[in-house]
Amino acid sequence: MEQQAHGSIRFVMKAIALSASLALMATALGQSQGQNVSQEGTSRAGSRNTEAAAPANDIDAQTGKILNEAIELMNSGNNAGAAQKIGTLNLERLSPYERGTVERILFNISYEQERYDEARGHLQKAIESGGLNAQQIDDARYQSAQLYIQEEKWREGAAALEEWLKTAASPNSAAYYMLTIAYYQQEDFERALAPAKKTVELMDPAKPNENWLNMLSVLYLQREEYRESIPVLLRLIEVAPDKKIYWLQLSTVYGQLEDYPNALAILQLAHHLGLVTEDADVRRLADLLVFNGIPHRGAQVLEAAIEHKAVALDDKLYEKLANCWIVAGELDKSLAPLQRAAELAPSGDAYVRLGEVQAQREDWPAAIAAIQRGVDKGQLKDPGNADLWLGIAHYSQKAFNAAIPFFERAGRSDRHRQLAESYLQAIKALRPATL
Repeated sequence: MEQQAHGSIRFVMKAIALSASLALMATALGQSQGQNVSQEGTSRAGSRNTEAAAPANDIDAQTGKILNEAIELMNSGNNAGAAQKIGTLNLERLSPYERGTVERILFNISYEQERYDEARGHLQKAIESGGLNAQQIDDARYQSAQLYIQEEKWREGAAALEEWLKTAASPNSAAYYMLTIAYYQQEDFERALAPAKKTVELMDPAKPNENWLNMLSVLYLQREEYRESIPVLLRLIEVAPDKKIYWLQLSTVYGQLEDYPNALAILQLAHHLGLVTEDADVRRLADLLVFNGIPHRGAQVLEAAIEHKAVALDDKLYEKLANCWIVAGELDKSLAPLQRAAELAPSGDAYVRLGEVQAQREDWPAAIAAIQRGVDKGQLKDPGNADLWLGIAHYSQKAFNAAIPFFERAGRSDRHRQLAESYLQAIKALRPATL
């Protein structure tokens, strides 16, 4: 974002400097031939040009010749030669218009040499010369503000742009974007929002600018204004449908708003476009599919990712795949990934989970074997749960004596005490008939 902003500003400044030098060249050529060049106002300052008469804009032949030669040297890249040529003029004897023209040429030379403080000084002298019309003064003030941004003097740039905007008749999106950047770089996101919105508001709808839209979405997300970010992110997807970041951000925004159907829909569209390629994004898609009641599809997404080596093959992945199949009611399909998860996991919890699934399948020996492996592996989050299930597995095989110590240990846990004691009471009631 920051590099894009700097690149845009640099491009704008180069364009302004070039257009200024060409305008100056045309003026100097016209004046050296004895012509009076009309100073027509731009959209920014045109309204003010009609309110005050433009200053006299005559350049005598000798001065015009020197200015033409300086501009030609400058345009050929010989800035030192151009400055030397300007140095032959007696600035004190120049008319206000001639002095203003000279200072604008010197601005271009200093700018090309990246001497920005000096360039800004020439702009100020051009304004103070009394030889610029309203449009030229307006442009000079705008260029001066831009120079602060070019130098990354964000506070001064913001202040200069705010001052310029007070009198600018029709500022465009680029000006507001520059002001947005100035506040953003100061981490003043609140003050950056208004010019960011204005930037997009003034943008040509037929030629949307991705950087401008992205800046507005970044500010909304920074401020956690998720609902406001949705139309901007939708527009960004239209502008750059191949950039997955906008799809992922929009899906995440819907998730933050607890609009999980839309969060899934956006991520699925991105997946169909081949944009969901990162491990974390694939796993999130599977989670959303399960949450939205499509666990079978979630399992298919994960299996395809495993096949294409798009995800890390860790215990969490295999456990997630197993859970997809469990929620889908496909217990048999969950066994292999659960077994793999149990083998890879640092603790025995996945083995306990595998035992629970075997218990649901009423494969009691397999349940006992899996849970016991989990107990042996250790580091269980809930040892009482493992004891409870071992007791249930033995009880279900009518091995009541074997079940009793497991239920007794499970009963020491507050979480499992009630159920464990109910089984013990049941065993106590059954034992006279079975012994």
